[in-house]
Amino acid sequence: MFDDEGNILYVGKAKNLKNRVSSYFRKTGLTAKTAALVRRIAQVDVTVTETETEALILEHNLIKQYHPPYNILMRDDKSYPYIFLSDRDTWPRLAFHRGAKKAKGTYFGPFPSVHAVRESMSFLQKTFKVRQCEDVFFKNRSRPCLQYQIKRCTAPCVNLVSAEDYSADVDLTRLYLDGKGDRILKQLEVDMEKAAEELQFEKAAEHRDQIAALRQVQAQQMIEKGRGTIDVVAGAVSNGQACVHMLYVRQGRILGSRSYYPKAPLAEQVSELLDEFLPHLYLSGGGRPDLPKEILLNTSIEGTQALTEALKERVGRNIEIRDSVRGFRAKWLELAQRTAEQNLTAKLASKKTIEQRFESLRDTLQLEQAPQRLECFDISHSSGEAVVASCVVFDSNGALKSDYRRFNIEGITGGDDYAAMEQAIRRRYTRLMKGEGKLPDILLIDGGKGQIGIAKDVLSDLGVLGVMIIGVAKGTSRKPGLETLILADQNNKVIARPQQAALHLIQQIRDEAHRFAITGHKARRDKKRRTSPLEGIPGVGPTRRRDLLKHFGGIGEVQKASVADLMKVANINKKVAEAIYSALYNE
Repeated sequence: MFDDEGNILYVGKAKNLKNRVSSYFRKTGLTAKTAALVRRIAQVDVTVTETETEALILEHNLIKQYHPPYNILMRDDKSYPYIFLSDRDTWPRLAFHRGAKKAKGTYFGPFPSVHAVRESMSFLQKTFKVRQCEDVFFKNRSRPCLQYQIKRCTAPCVNLVSAEDYSADVDLTRLYLDGKGDRILKQLEVDMEKAAEELQFEKAAEHRDQIAALRQVQAQQMIEKGRGTIDVVAGAVSNGQACVHMLYVRQGRILGSRSYYPKAPLAEQVSELLDEFLPHLYLSGGGRPDLPKEILLNTSIEGTQALTEALKERVGRNIEIRDSVRGFRAKWLELAQRTAEQNLTAKLASKKTIEQRFESLRDTLQLEQAPQRLECFDISHSSGEAVVASCVVFDSNGALKSDYRRFNIEGITGGDDYAAMEQAIRRRYTRLMKGEGKLPDILLIDGGKGQIGIAKDVLSDLGVLGVMIIGVAKGTSRKPGLETLILADQNNKVIARPQQAALHLIQQIRDEAHRFAITGHKARRDKKRRTSPLEGIPGVGPTRRRDLLKHFGGIGEVQKASVADLMKVANINKKVAEAIYSALYNE
């Protein structure tokens, strides 16, 4: 898709070209991001390929070449770090490596971060004492260096260790990096017993310490029974931002993780995000040089088959892409998804993002200065049961959780959200007018003219001045991104197309109010359902409650019992029985 100056705006692939292109030119139902793209399109060019795999590869190459603004772009082009073990001399060296693999030896990795490499090398240095110094330094030593003195090297540079013993340490290092920890432990146990039998107690103690160190590392890592070499990929999308979090599992161990924040202007669902993100990640020449045997996703994607075939062409073997797993794999996937969601939440809450959105809201509402404090209300209940209203507060730094409030709504008809909203706003602003907090600049109401009218009446009745009331009305399709704003103070003026950043801020506040209300409602509902109807009746303590339930076999039978039946229970006299009957009957 080109603009009127011939610049490429977007590159995409489709099995059914007519359906795909038509989806961009509907009269209604387009998101603000897609509508912005369509307004700029002046020309569409089409290339026909023989297979979907060819289309995927062509799409990837075009995006890589032209960097269209409406495609996901990978901003991080750093190569991945490795651990390098040389094998060209008597005294192999262990080293950190990044870049082209020109030196002769074995490369272990890739690792997700430099920190993961440093941590592994530090453990190996303390446990197996293989040298990590540069060759120039090694060849010019006449006495041991500090690493030998702090017991992190056996000083092969001055022949303080035999070639046989050093080779054994190298073999153990190689086994560890290959993920064969159980085999190392068995070998060390045999060596420890042999050294003890030969009365070499110092050597036996050294093997004992190595075993302890290995067991501690295994206890800290999530080990799978097997030798999984897996990438666990989970995505999250919210309010125009996206996060993809990856766990790197090698030989059954989680070596580390990495989060990406791709620019995703058109992705609304996680499946759309990963469908576009994964080809960039795995087909880029400098992105992932060593591919796993298995890729786990937190959602199914449309291009699974095409990506699988493209990867097979590249590496000459099958790489399974799965989104339905159990056991350890399910736990890894859950961990990756939770991390992606948390990281995305943190990004959305970042000060820079919040400031930009507040400024966009000022521009959308045509205010002289950006608002400093926003409040939003929401109602939650289950068919009228345990009604809870929430009030959340945002300022220029993001969510101000210390000022959040919940209200247990009582004395209204079940399911009457208008009455619930009226009670919550009245209670909230009565307290604010008494000086218990600060008045907001803007009061957001999730709803249309009916909810706005209630808010206006309450604030007018309480004499609250200077608070701008805005209704957030969902579109006809009720999809995020299609909301309209209704300005109560301007005769219910409607802003049909708010600025994108402003709308994202409003969505974020509304979603937080919804989450806070649901959490309170569930807690109140569960507490009520756990509470026995017998609690709170005068004269009925724990002992009498236990006796009643034991006698009748359950609360249902107690509720059916007459006063005479209740008096048959030990310690229940007529007065207490009447109190129980009256309380349960009224209930």
